[in-house]
Amino acid sequence: MSISSEAFHGGLIRTLAAVLWLGTAALAATPAPAPPPPEEITGTLQDMAGGGVPNARVSALLPGRSQGVTTVTGASGTFTISLPVGQYELVVRADGFEELRTPLTVSGGPAVAPLRFVLQLAGQRQVIEVTESMNYQAVVSSAIKAPTPLQDVPQAISVVSRDLIRDQSMQSMADVVRYVPGITMAQGEGHRDAPVIRGNATTSDFYVNGVRDDVQYYRDLYNVERVEAVKGANAMTFGRGGGGGVINRVTKQADFQPLRELSLQGGSFGNRRFSADAGHNFGDRVAIRINGVYENSNSFRHEANVERYGVAPSLTLQLGGRTQLRAGYEYFHDQRTVDRGIPSLAGAPSPAHRSTFFGNPHDSRARAAVHLGSLTLEHQAGQWNLRNATLAGDYDKFYSNVFPGALNANTMQVSLSGYDNGTVRRNLFNQTDATTTVSAWGIRHTLLLGSEFGRQRSTNLRQTAYFNGNATSVLVPFSGPLYRTPAAFRQSASDAHNTPHVNVAAIYMQDQMEFGRHLQLVAGLRYDFFDMDFRNLRNNEQLESRDHMVSPRLGVVVKPIAPLSLYGSYSVAYLPNSGDQFASLTATSRTLKPERFNNYETGAKVEVNRRLSLTAALYRLDRTNTTARDPNNPALIVQTGSQRTNGFELGVNGNLTSKWMIVGGYAKQDAFISSATTAAGLGAKVAIVPGDNLSLWNHYRLLPRVSVGLGLIRQGSMFAGIDNLVKLPGFTRADGGVFFDVTERVRLQANVENFTNTRYYPTAHSNNNIMPGSPAAARIGLVARF
Repeated sequence: MSISSEAFHGGLIRTLAAVLWLGTAALAATPAPAPPPPEEITGTLQDMAGGGVPNARVSALLPGRSQGVTTVTGASGTFTISLPVGQYELVVRADGFEELRTPLTVSGGPAVAPLRFVLQLAGQRQVIEVTESMNYQAVVSSAIKAPTPLQDVPQAISVVSRDLIRDQSMQSMADVVRYVPGITMAQGEGHRDAPVIRGNATTSDFYVNGVRDDVQYYRDLYNVERVEAVKGANAMTFGRGGGGGVINRVTKQADFQPLRELSLQGGSFGNRRFSADAGHNFGDRVAIRINGVYENSNSFRHEANVERYGVAPSLTLQLGGRTQLRAGYEYFHDQRTVDRGIPSLAGAPSPAHRSTFFGNPHDSRARAAVHLGSLTLEHQAGQWNLRNATLAGDYDKFYSNVFPGALNANTMQVSLSGYDNGTVRRNLFNQTDATTTVSAWGIRHTLLLGSEFGRQRSTNLRQTAYFNGNATSVLVPFSGPLYRTPAAFRQSASDAHNTPHVNVAAIYMQDQMEFGRHLQLVAGLRYDFFDMDFRNLRNNEQLESRDHMVSPRLGVVVKPIAPLSLYGSYSVAYLPNSGDQFASLTATSRTLKPERFNNYETGAKVEVNRRLSLTAALYRLDRTNTTARDPNNPALIVQTGSQRTNGFELGVNGNLTSKWMIVGGYAKQDAFISSATTAAGLGAKVAIVPGDNLSLWNHYRLLPRVSVGLGLIRQGSMFAGIDNLVKLPGFTRADGGVFFDVTERVRLQANVENFTNTRYYPTAHSNNNIMPGSPAAARIGLVARF
């Protein structure tokens, strides 16, 4: 790039930053209309018998804060709290009862009707009753970067809560997405999370508290409060990638609540797991919390084992009434057997036993060591809420594998090949968000101004496995596919060894406009500058790639009645030409434009009696600028390839009755190549995208201390590869659970996966890397709180 071009781009960044700063300063300096006076919110707390709950603490917190306005209920359980206009989280704590948390909106319009809550005894599930006008909705800020009720976000979002994670004994991202419509989990070569979101495969669209966590490894849930799946293109909020959507983990934070909890688990196939969660506060200024986990488990797959452990301390400092500082750290280590499943035969999974391991287990190992450090500062400056978040990550990931290839039907021999790969990456990201609410000409504006800066330094090294000297493959009998002779790993002529250095800078603006009670508009724009310097250590070639990406977001929400939202949205995302892991760059690929994702979506969200939510979404997602062969010169690459996903989703989450909780979804998807690419021809179906997918989990309380659970998963057939030569059959799986509160502080639960012992194949990496599903398996867990 020429010096003048670099100067131009640097000037552009500085100009945009100046516009952002001047806009913020102008808005801050503009005399704001006098805010409406605080509103008195009244309510009553009752126990299950209808009696009032006295001396309970009722706190109204700004989203993401742990301190706020607090009052105490009187002798009859009544309370009054005075709050200015805004969005709050109402937190109720009373000795002997479960904590209650629910969003509360003070709009400055008609007064909020008196609230009524029925508290559950500690150790039992919360049952919340509210008046008809109560706005009982989850508040998720990651989807739109401002605290917003899910009902008012013009986009499909699925939230997997802490309760659901606990009830199903979830431990991985694959467990989570089983109950998220529109997402399947590919095999990931047996060493990484690899979701397929609305027909788009990714290994990098993972976030922690809204900040990028993009290295390939298996994530655990021991320190997770909830998981948010935000679907559709998301560049306005999350930056590059995220074409099909993103998965965001919200971690547990020190929250000024004393907590001591231990969990023990054991089960089939040598499952052994221990976790702990402890929190303590030192007055109302300092709080600490620490989460830990250790697991050492075998598998129904022969030769497979996983050992992982992690520790995650966090600290919260309340620096006066308007400033809060949160610090966190996590060390996580995962070491396991890389298991790539079984080969295919005649266009379907081979008849190999589901426990049979193909390859060399001693040469098939993965390890990941992850260090994550975070620092978040929040401050309220007048009418502006300021948030600055920094995430630093140090990742050391290595895996080697010897895995199956094609099965020869005549000789019944399987070809094995292998390689190893190491990645060291250091990430540093910083985000700044400034939000405020102003009213002008009868329109309420929630304004967002923000910036993000990032730096990523990586080293990648790949080596090929050689057998018996110089052979890159070896044949083994299908009847005995274990291969014990060690392979020699060394670089082939095409193996990569490189050091990509990435710098990113972005600014964004957004306005959420409320035109009274029935109409809302969202408009946002983001500019990203992606700068990569790539050095090929094999030949010392140095390449650079510069991308400038402008991503708009538009949405409209119509609310004919308070519980119902009808929405439409359009959003855009981009993926730079180096791919989601920027592991390769050539003289040709560096000249290509970023791939573009356009998401068109319409849907509806309804809150039934404020305790049950139903959602529906209809969407089209187009992926363009993908590579294809030039029809006039096959040696040349052109960007005429494209992919399209048409889909429909339904979701349900909440309580059908005070005893029956339900969560689930249905997705119908058609993902196909809409214009020929270098990978597939026109009309080819995208791999690991079932035409239909249904999941439903029921939790029913039989007695005050006894509950049962039943889950059903139905997955339609899908192709294992983009060539559409091998199809995985559809299946139906049933899971169950029994939950017993031994005392108010001790909980015993048993989960059974696939209790009908169905033989099925849930996922694959390719035509000959097909993963069988687990046979019937049980896990027993004990949770004790002190």
